[in-house]
Amino acid sequence: MYYSGKRRGEDGIAAVIDFLLSNARLVLGVSGAALLGIATLAVKRLIERAGRPPDEKPDKKMTDSWEELNLVSASPKLLRKGIEGVVMKQIAAATKKAELSQPIPLPTPEPQRRRRMDLCAMTFAERLQQYYRTRVCLSAEEVCVAQQRALDIATEIQAFLHSKHLDTPLGDMMLAGSLLDDLQVVKADHACLIVPLQLESSLWTPIAGEDTFVGHPQYCMVRRENLEFFPRGQSYWDRHLLGVYLSSRLVSEQLGKAVMESMNWPSLSGTLECDVRPVLGSPELKLEIQGLSQCGYDDGERFYITILPTVRLGEMTLMAQREITGSFDYVWYQSLYTSETARLATLDKEDSEVRRKCLKTLKAVCRNCPALRKLNGSHLGNVILHMSEKDTDWSESAFVDRFLQAITELIGYLETGILPSYFKPNVNLFQGFTADDIDEMGFMLYCAVTEPEILLI
Repeated sequence: MYYSGKRRGEDGIAAVIDFLLSNARLVLGVSGAALLGIATLAVKRLIERAGRPPDEKPDKKMTDSWEELNLVSASPKLLRKGIEGVVMKQIAAATKKAELSQPIPLPTPEPQRRRRMDLCAMTFAERLQQYYRTRVCLSAEEVCVAQQRALDIATEIQAFLHSKHLDTPLGDMMLAGSLLDDLQVVKADHACLIVPLQLESSLWTPIAGEDTFVGHPQYCMVRRENLEFFPRGQSYWDRHLLGVYLSSRLVSEQLGKAVMESMNWPSLSGTLECDVRPVLGSPELKLEIQGLSQCGYDDGERFYITILPTVRLGEMTLMAQREITGSFDYVWYQSLYTSETARLATLDKEDSEVRRKCLKTLKAVCRNCPALRKLNGSHLGNVILHMSEKDTDWSESAFVDRFLQAITELIGYLETGILPSYFKPNVNLFQGFTADDIDEMGFMLYCAVTEPEILLI
């Protein structure tokens, strides 16, 4: 199992917390203890930070999230009471399902205060439906404009490659990602452009991540085969070999030179009547488009297109995503996005597309909340897929229940530090999160269990 993490129990205070938490599980059950665990772990982190030497810079992320929740005044109060009192208070609160004690509110801007007053007259179900209609969904016109702009640019890039690099065996470029699959939320501001590399199946073999020297189940390698019968030079892609493996770095660099550095972007900008230019300094091949006001965009709006060299061998889709794989020159990233999206669509055909609705709402909540911004569509989509294995009621009337359940499920995964991939259970999707990241997200969601309206502000 490719999981990483660390036992959060340390000496002293941590031991007290772990002891009380283990006993809480006997009283509250696993799900109740998960909620309690996130809260106590967050408090433990605060106390650990308070005990750091003066020369260390304290991490202010948790404090910042409390300021956003108007809970900043509760932080010193918790610290003064001592950890044992805090834990016992949380156990009592969880057992009685009582709401969190309310601190003195911080001054609230007038527009936000009016919005909160309007929301007070509505039930949470009504607020959630309103949030979905007004802040999650994109207009058909906005999606159409963004898709058309991405397709226009793809057509220009492909025509340039065919005229200047005719010998490069590339398939037809395709638009992909959340913009195409009706899963983009809040704003239509990004798209993916797939550039298929045409490899000879008899000369190239994908090596599963578990069998590579990296040992990561989503980091794959592409090995050159049959060198004794078909020596180097028989395949165009042999020029991108490092040893006997196809290098994602070399492929990305060649495509970058052929497209990002060679195309006449000012001329293309004039043709499309918008400003198109490469994003410099990005580990990925990325374009920035600005100035689509005539299509309903403000001049300040920016639209990004990520260009992804892609290899398809058998059932594996491998991408050169340098932002993820980092310095591993040999490594390709195995994308499971298509499989996850297809599975969600198949399940939703039997119901009312509530899974898609729930996923999009969660994505918008996380995008709009600084404390939850590191949770992306992959994390949330996999939570929905796992829930679908256990819950059969995905009707429209169950939308609110499924949304709230997803919050609780996320807390449980954060409490353990492990979110297994639906299609590759040995992949931990929380792999890149630090303990502080997990505590910050978990505490925010823990507060939302008793007061879910804070997610809709």
